Amino acid sequence: MDKFRNKYKIGSHRLRNWDYSSNALYFLTIVTQNRECILGDIIAGEIKLSEMGKIVENEFLKSFEIRNELFLHAYIIMPNHLHMIVEICHPGNESNDLIDNVQSHGHNVESQGDNVQPYGYDVEPHGRAVLQWQSIKPNRPVRLPKSISSFIAGFKSGVNTKIDDYIDEHHLPIPKYNKQNHFFQPNYHDHIVRNDFEYQRIADYIIQNPTVWENDKLNHKK
Repeated sequence: MDKFRNKYKIGSHRLRNWDYSSNALYFLTIVTQNRECILGDIIAGEIKLSEMGKIVENEFLKSFEIRNELFLHAYIIMPNHLHMIVEICHPGNESNDLIDNVQSHGHNVESQGDNVQPYGYDVEPHGRAVLQWQSIKPNRPVRLPKSISSFIAGFKSGVNTKIDDYIDEHHLPIPKYNKQNHFFQPNYHDHIVRNDFEYQRIADYIIQNPTVWENDKLNHKK
């Protein structure tokens, strides 16, 4: 994780030419600004959410109530970040196995950082990603509706609003959040889940994340 103007930031890992509104399973990580541990504390291997952490969880779960195309498979809120596996499955375009959407189909596409392992993994990267090309549209310089980016943007906006309301209600002596003062880092990490083995490995990592917090790469206090 790099620094820019003395602030931690996640570099872009968007996969070139992948349509992020496509039916697929996505492993996502969102980190608080400056990796500040304001979402809760790890106590005896479990997360105890702060009041702000509870607001974040409520807004996060609400996203899946208002978005028909979005489904939650697994998530964990950590002191300064969220891990999740989410699925995009547009009504009328279902598949018995959405992982088929990212299986081999004769075209090699080099991942631009997408082969980075989930935090804490001690395995070799898979290298070049082989993706099904038939339904993939090139990325556009606009945010596609019903996509991963629109979900993340809506979630972050809702968190900013609710956290600001909390700051006002409790007269907290801290700056409010806006476009110049983000609650979360502007970017996020994404990884397209390619097969059942990878899905299970990532799901296990999410579940076990609180138990390895002391050695977590995002724990700047270690």
